[in-house]
Amino acid sequence: MTAVARVRSVPSLLTTSLLTSEGRSAAAGWALRRPVVFLLLWYAATRVVVLVSMAVAATWFQTPAGVGHLEPTVGDILSGWDSVWYRRVAEDGYPVPLPADPDTGLLTYSAWAFYPAFPMLVRVLMLTGLSFEVAAVLLNLVLGGLCTILVWKCLNFAMHAAPQPARERLALVAGILWCLYPATSILVMPYTEALAGVLIAASLLLLMRRQYALVALLAIALGFTRAAAPAIACAAIAHLVLRWREDRAAGTTPLRSQRWSAALMLVATGASSVAWPVVVGIASGLPTAFFDVQAAWGQKPESGPFVLWLSWAWEAHGVVGVTVLVGLVATYIALILGRHGRWLAIELRVWALAYPLYLLAVVRPITSMWRFLLLDFPIAALVASVAMRTSTGERVVPHWRRRVAVVALALLGGMFWFTCTLLTYTPWAAAPP
Repeated sequence: MTAVARVRSVPSLLTTSLLTSEGRSAAAGWALRRPVVFLLLWYAATRVVVLVSMAVAATWFQTPAGVGHLEPTVGDILSGWDSVWYRRVAEDGYPVPLPADPDTGLLTYSAWAFYPAFPMLVRVLMLTGLSFEVAAVLLNLVLGGLCTILVWKCLNFAMHAAPQPARERLALVAGILWCLYPATSILVMPYTEALAGVLIAASLLLLMRRQYALVALLAIALGFTRAAAPAIACAAIAHLVLRWREDRAAGTTPLRSQRWSAALMLVATGASSVAWPVVVGIASGLPTAFFDVQAAWGQKPESGPFVLWLSWAWEAHGVVGVTVLVGLVATYIALILGRHGRWLAIELRVWALAYPLYLLAVVRPITSMWRFLLLDFPIAALVASVAMRTSTGERVVPHWRRRVAVVALALLGGMFWFTCTLLTYTPWAAAPP
């Protein structure tokens, strides 16, 4: 019996007919049959790679001056940067009154700039006797694995998306590539990205499944985790508009018995957008306290949306810089709206447009954008589509494995670059992750 005959004799492997060898067909078929198990194993393997990259960073790139002793370790990398502030919140809570500059009287750096959901969860785990670092890393390892599965399930959702025969394979490869995103090291560190990723991906998945009350619940939790609710609100509005049209076209009452839960979802996403700033204002007695603390960290929303990025590009490279910035944004939008994005559900495409544009509108030009964009997981789907499909997007090319391997190697190099360059700390010259 030939290799082709042996493969075709197993019905469950028919979905892997594009593979050209029996061994690779069997491996790919197993992954497609057990995607959750495969992705968890892949996630675990990539976490090992992350720790290796941190060991390299600690050994060859971290200066002792940045950690206070002569032998930097992986623990120094894990506990650096914003981890210090989350530890303060978990161990000591938020300072009252808010710290102010003694000379100017203006609010200065404080833990109030950091959202409470993640450090409070870590604080609960610390009741078992674990240190902050151990509890936070263990929590994020679990949350990162859950987020990987939710990302895959979102990308694999077919409703409100263009037909795609290879959807399962594209979604699986996108999940693989998302685990290799250059800033994925952050998913291990005591940062909020893993928790925010779970809440965002779960919210979008529940939205697509029309479970609006649960979306409302997660939106409130997200409001105390990360400033991402406005983009979720955009996805919710797009979903409801599309469903309203579909229900009317089908001759049924729009939203039928779910109007109240849909309204609750919209109210919750709106409230989530301002929940933490309101809490900070009430706790401090200063209505604008949250924004004043953010200003101390360099945020300047009064400059206007997108202005800081355009100014940065102009000051750095003039017309060329502005042209490149606008060109990158336009290319990304074209990919989302074009053939490489159409296989994604409309809710994901709206999120993929609203979230990065929201970041460009309100966040100043900082290297932290690398990790912020980790939550824009449809990027992985675009990369998978460009690597795997033909220029028309109609089918998967026979040599897609080689193209994906090249992308994966590039992302792996980016991971080591991010870890060794941005996660290390040099007191006299460092850019925050």
